Amino acid sequence: MGFAIDTAVMGFAYLFAILLRFEFHAPHWGWPGVVITFFVVAVVQWCFLLLFKCHRSIWKYTTASDVPRFFIAIFCSACVLIDLRLLLPKNFSVRPPLSITLLNAIFVFGGLLLIRVFSRVLRDSSNGALAPSGGRGRRVRRVLLVGAGDAANTVAREMRAHNRNQYRLVGFLDDDPAKRRAKIQGFFVLGRLDELAVIAKKHKVDEVVVAMVVVPREVIRRVVDMCKELDLPVRILPAFHELINGSVAVSRLRKVEIADLLGREESKFDDARIVELVSGKCVMVTGAGGSIGSEIVRQIARMGPAKVILFERFENALYNIDREIRRRMPDVQLVAAVGDVCDLRRVEDVFRQHKPAIIIHAAAHKHVPMMEINAGEALKNNVLGTRAVALAAIKHGAERFVLISTDKAVAPVSVMGITKRMAEMVVQSLNQESEIIFSAVRFGNVLGSSGSVVPLFEEQIRQGGPVTVTHSEMRRYFMTIEEAVHLVLLSITQTSGGEIFVLDMGEPVRIVELAEEMIRLSGLKPYEDVPIVFTGIRAGEKLSEDLDVSEASVLKTALTRIYIGKTVRAQVAVVASMLDACEELCSSQGESGEIRRAVIELYHRVMAEHTK
Repeated sequence: MGFAIDTAVMGFAYLFAILLRFEFHAPHWGWPGVVITFFVVAVVQWCFLLLFKCHRSIWKYTTASDVPRFFIAIFCSACVLIDLRLLLPKNFSVRPPLSITLLNAIFVFGGLLLIRVFSRVLRDSSNGALAPSGGRGRRVRRVLLVGAGDAANTVAREMRAHNRNQYRLVGFLDDDPAKRRAKIQGFFVLGRLDELAVIAKKHKVDEVVVAMVVVPREVIRRVVDMCKELDLPVRILPAFHELINGSVAVSRLRKVEIADLLGREESKFDDARIVELVSGKCVMVTGAGGSIGSEIVRQIARMGPAKVILFERFENALYNIDREIRRRMPDVQLVAAVGDVCDLRRVEDVFRQHKPAIIIHAAAHKHVPMMEINAGEALKNNVLGTRAVALAAIKHGAERFVLISTDKAVAPVSVMGITKRMAEMVVQSLNQESEIIFSAVRFGNVLGSSGSVVPLFEEQIRQGGPVTVTHSEMRRYFMTIEEAVHLVLLSITQTSGGEIFVLDMGEPVRIVELAEEMIRLSGLKPYEDVPIVFTGIRAGEKLSEDLDVSEASVLKTALTRIYIGKTVRAQVAVVASMLDACEELCSSQGESGEIRRAVIELYHRVMAEHTK
């Protein structure tokens, strides 16, 4: 059918070119000659249309990206026909006229595209009509899109093309005055975001979709708050980093999550620097099954490494991330290595076999209250485990080693914070004694990480409460795990050795406000449907963490949101003495409280020696 119509278009274009050339009179060589020359012209044109795969373009899905193929095909066919005109003898019956060849090329190019555009217009017109029901008795949902940019345009087109029995688009909202009353996919920009309530009622909207890939959290919060008053569901496109393949479609829409309200304003991901560093190299990630470690693996695997070593002591966690990466990125070479960073022989074996060039050390005990009663384990894992992996890296000629640290290492009061600060000192000390580039990166809480407050609140809300908050003024920094990891990887490209990088995590969030927002996003009312109970500050906790990015505390780097902390320079001799004391404490048989006090005393003694 398509072949016949395209051939008919070619025939009409050739006939019109001849009639135009001869002022709508018969050509001097007669109509039989016209038929013969058209056969030659059509064969040449079809050869090039097939060569450039123009026939694969389904009419109703033709877009601007298809135009160059048609242009090149018709241009090349015209060149061949002109060559035939010049090379064939003058008395040859199938010698195509020059002027007619040029006119015909223009008409064929326009005709082939016009018939496709017309087909698409017919499809869009039929898709835009409101069906009486959403298939099998379901009513079509009337949707209002927030945003009138490229993403909204794509979502609108998807709704009309593939979801007409489910959704009926009513229009767009956008605060840009230049877009007021503009038309996109046949629908108007109806007003500003502040007019959402009025427009939603006027157009009987059933659902609101935030159709922007990069969107300020204030906008999401405004939309969510207004839709709560109207009892309207809100959905949103995934964030920029989630759209790995660039697809923006209705199927990717999801409910608004707490991460959108607290961590949506992400830096645009800059993969080029990381690819340059990682491509073709063996990368080892310790703690690869944890929340942070597994995200590091996901992002590293996209950067073209020669091999990724997943080092993890928890078998199930290692199995899950190994299976996920093999399924999503089957071309990536993975090594799933079960092992403990405190097991010197196992660490040595892995380094000897695979010789990793880059080590990202994410293995750690991180739960603050739990480490208060298991201080010896925190010391062994966080400090001595870091030293074990770092020494193996030196011995086997690695290039870079980065320690994942925490904001709790700033003026620490908890065992966890103290041991992470000691781990920072270890890598700073080793940086002075080896050719490897050592660095550390501090950041606060990542949304949704295992053991963090968000999964706990989600579980408590599902159970009907109460949601437990330690203190009404408890504040913490939050960042999406994807962005935190990306900034960690970017920091590796900036280090010259010995730096402790600090990430700008924005403003701290009151934990009670976080709990309230999560309850509201669940469709419930805080304090009424789900009670919030204050349980008191736990051992080792502070009301707020110190993650200062002012000029007094940090130095700027070439990258936004990444700074270098102004920390006390670790002294090699003092760190060596500290490690000896750590080994003694780990091998001691004292009560947990005694070990905790000894760890705190050791830290203060070490810091006093550093400042002498």
